[in-house]
Amino acid sequence: MAQLIKDKQIVADTWLPLELGENDTAESIALPAGDVIFPFAVWQARKDEILARGGKIGLLIKGEDLVEEVAADIAHFAVIAVNFPKFVDGRGYSTASLLRQRYGYTGELRAVGDILHDQLFYLTRVGFDAYALRDDKSAAYAIEKGFSVFSDAYQPSTTQPQPLFRRRSA
Repeated sequence: MAQLIKDKQIVADTWLPLELGENDTAESIALPAGDVIFPFAVWQARKDEILARGGKIGLLIKGEDLVEEVAADIAHFAVIAVNFPKFVDGRGYSTASLLRQRYGYTGELRAVGDILHDQLFYLTRVGFDAYALRDDKSAAYAIEKGFSVFSDAYQPSTTQPQPLFRRRSA
């Protein structure tokens, strides 16, 4: 089970991620009770059923999923998990930025998949506030070192809309 960092602390993950098995389809998989993170395809295929079942709703977005297709639904999600299948796959950064800046998502935005402490500073800048670290990595070390790689940043970001030269002149 991945180690969850939220608000720069290690916390228990109370969400159940629904995973499609080899023989499952979005239309046929059983919908569990409780607080569930649903794959994008399941949400699209069974939105009305998911809303009717109760419990908090989460969404898993992969790199190939188009966030624009769920933009009108983001108020339903208590958590949106963005998958990073590989350390070098940067599509999740763009997804997070779109969710926060263009679509105004204010709930928990969670980075999942191949997440390392090296990414935490940058993930935070695009709007992530929760991180499911790989099992083979130390969450305590990530908290100590991952968020303080740089003391400041020149560029604007989701978390700091003013570039450094504007902040200095204010």
